[in-house]
Amino acid sequence: MSTPVVDTREGGRASCADLTNTAFDGLAAGDRFILVADHDPTPLKYMLNAERAGQVSWTPLEQGPELWRVEVGRTSA
Repeated sequence: MSTPVVDTREGGRASCADLTNTAFDGLAAGDRFILVADHDPTPLKYMLNAERAGQVSWTPLEQGPELWRVEVGRTSA
């Protein structure tokens, strides 16, 4: 099974935060997705950690300058 991709560049009217929250809330413990953005998504990391303390893993895969990719996972329910 491949890891789902959430590409915030294709979000239409949805904000990066909305797309990220929706994707994260759909994860079971141990699941993950790849977040793709055209800007540094670090503020999303801070938001997730503040709202879901102890549940988030964040592994940078590619860090700009034109494309950022991060593996975001749920460590616990």
